[in-house]
Amino acid sequence: MEKAEIQYLNLLKTAVVDTMKQSYPGIANDISDWKGQDIINFQEDLLEKVNEHISEKWFYSHMKSENEKLPRIDMLNFLSRYVGYIDWRDFKYKNRESIIKADQDKKSEQTSLYLKIAGLLLLLVVSIVLVKFTGNKSYQFTFKDAHTKRRITDTLTEIIILNENESPVYEKCDPPGYYNLKTKKEKIRFMVKSPYYETDTITRVLDKFEGSESIYLYPNDFAMMIHYFSATNVKDWKKRRGHLDRMISDSAFIYQFFDEGQVGMELYNKEEFIDKLTMPVNSLKNIEIMETIYTGRKISVLRFKQLEIE
Repeated sequence: MEKAEIQYLNLLKTAVVDTMKQSYPGIANDISDWKGQDIINFQEDLLEKVNEHISEKWFYSHMKSENEKLPRIDMLNFLSRYVGYIDWRDFKYKNRESIIKADQDKKSEQTSLYLKIAGLLLLLVVSIVLVKFTGNKSYQFTFKDAHTKRRITDTLTEIIILNENESPVYEKCDPPGYYNLKTKKEKIRFMVKSPYYETDTITRVLDKFEGSESIYLYPNDFAMMIHYFSATNVKDWKKRRGHLDRMISDSAFIYQFFDEGQVGMELYNKEEFIDKLTMPVNSLKNIEIMETIYTGRKISVLRFKQLEIE
């Protein structure tokens, strides 16, 4: 098993402990110390929250001890769902910065301190110069999941600036999860759009603003569910079709966009899309949602593209 995979697995174990503590606050902080009733409680909590089961033997092989082989992907997927992610791939993507940081922390503490001081001094000098010569002030908004409280690292998150008497201005979060703003204006109003989160409109009076703020977005459950359906193997096709039927409007417009090098797009109706997504040998795998529009409680417009399966 590669070093990075071991790090991600250990991070997942830590997240499992944190999730269990929500139901069993007194459980040991180290998962390798769990035994007996602790494991039984974990099996019951897993069954209740994600309707999945692991054996005690599997727990001892993969969670209490180091194993040369990574657990099967289906096990990693539902453990990732248990701790609040879509699947194993989503867990690794949203925690990659933690892995990078862990590697960086192994460097000399003295070197790290010097770099931080140098960075702060540079930031201070740049800020002074910007204020002096442009008069702009800097503000930062951090977007987080309202349920998990973790920063949203979706690179498709879009900011739409709503200026009075002007057309909207479209910007991307850079880096993902952060919106850095420099302006002389006293008030800012913008929309935050992300494929897997509900759109929100933010208004701030900047002269009363502290300079940085966390904004919590609520997950778009239907979009996340469709992505999950396309990324996992589910045996109960009838149940899956029932979920999709309830989520999608009968008159929905469903568009598949293609990556660069492929021309045009493909339009599906509701039945065609459900067929392709739920057939045992289907052609739609690993879907990335681009946009969902709702009429009432159902999806009326869905735009997506299909990622290449690694």
